[in-house]
Amino acid sequence: MRAIALLLAIAPLTLTVATPAPAQDPEDAGIRAALNHYLDGHATGDGAHHRIAFHPVASLYWVNGDTLATRTSEAYAAGAPGRPAADEAQRRRRIVSIDRAGNAAIAKIELDYPGVRFIDYMSLLKVGGEWKIVNKIFHRETK
Repeated sequence: MRAIALLLAIAPLTLTVATPAPAQDPEDAGIRAALNHYLDGHATGDGAHHRIAFHPVASLYWVNGDTLATRTSEAYAAGAPGRPAADEAQRRRRIVSIDRAGNAAIAKIELDYPGVRFIDYMSLLKVGGEWKIVNKIFHRETK
């Protein structure tokens, strides 16, 4: 009886098989690199990060009141302040999700700031061997 109890106690330990962690998909890494440049542009206030993240023909779209508004990615990058925000230590940013099929992907980004929260939806394409944001739409929510 003791032997059976001991065998039952250690059986789960002996049957456990270590499985290696899945290798990161190189395409996922490329998508994340573009998105992280976008996030770094916000954190540092340096528009050069946004120029790396966005394809030159990319545009941004949002609703202002009840009207569709748009801006080129170059105008967006040029509007960067060149320095971090005064409340940078209180700001949080994260990649919420990524969904990819071949050379096309979408990503959801959350920018959580003290007075406002943005949800960005990015469309990305792999162009010339690099992942670039080609379209951004967003929602702004005042806290």
